[in-house]
Amino acid sequence: MLKGFRNFILRGNVVDLAIAVVVGVAFNAVVQALVRDIITPLIAAIAGKPNFSSLSFRLHHSLFSYGDLINYIITFLSVAAAVYFLIVAPLNAFQARHKGADEPEVVPEDIALLREIRDLLASRPASGNQ
Repeated sequence: MLKGFRNFILRGNVVDLAIAVVVGVAFNAVVQALVRDIITPLIAAIAGKPNFSSLSFRLHHSLFSYGDLINYIITFLSVAAAVYFLIVAPLNAFQARHKGADEPEVVPEDIALLREIRDLLASRPASGNQ
């Protein structure tokens, strides 16, 4: 039983996932600092308010606090933009730059078999049943 657990823990996927979680937590701190120290003051300079949580309206004695929603939307969009521009776009550019042109195209087996069947059918002589 312990051997199975050891094999599970040492499996590549579990280790990769653990590393991804640790890096994700560290990156989260960087993104939150970016949002808190750069993006929010920039929005405050443009909109005049650094915090929208006090925004609300009343309708039939009910209070609708929509300011927190605006804060969370700004935070979400800032995090998504930071992830895209700091991780996704550079990685895509790196992969495109280092992708070898001499690498053979990898065709899935089912597609290769379908192409072979197509070619065999196309090379058959026409039947006289017309």
